[in-house]
Amino acid sequence: MNIPNIITVGRVILVPVVFWLLITGQTQVAFIVFIIAGISDAVDGYLAKTFGWQTELGAYLDPLADKLLIVSIFLALGVDGKLPLWLVVAVVSRDILIVIAVILSWVLDHPVRIKPLIVSKANTVAQIVLAATVLADEGFGLGLGWTRFVLVWLTGALTVASLAAYLHSWLRHMSDESPEAGG
Repeated sequence: MNIPNIITVGRVILVPVVFWLLITGQTQVAFIVFIIAGISDAVDGYLAKTFGWQTELGAYLDPLADKLLIVSIFLALGVDGKLPLWLVVAVVSRDILIVIAVILSWVLDHPVRIKPLIVSKANTVAQIVLAATVLADEGFGLGLGWTRFVLVWLTGALTVASLAAYLHSWLRHMSDESPEAGG
């Protein structure tokens, strides 16, 4: 355990806090905690890269912390009707399907090397921007209805495109057509 990993564990601990804040209607505080989590993500990444504190644990824990936070926010906002349920199902299902594919490749003794695809990075940015926008709009009444509408559809399209790209890459990997797949 080093400082970046401790910061990441702190972000994991914030996941149930943000979820609880959202289900109890404390959207303004949830937005602030979400911003703190984002800053902590930048800080732990900076420290790890600048001081050579990158670890295998951090390589798994950091993206897991990010995914847990986004998924919990999407679930809470979806249940509360602040995000369309079809989008919540798409986002959560995509992540579950990717995890299943990775586990299946391990079980079949054909492990896949995880590497983010460009479409996946764009999808993650869209999810974060959408979550921040909805939290800010709900918490502070900013009147961002049209922006939310556009971001919902953009995030939905990128979620489907990302899943399709990973599935294609994984299928190629599993059929030995390529040396590695995205994940």
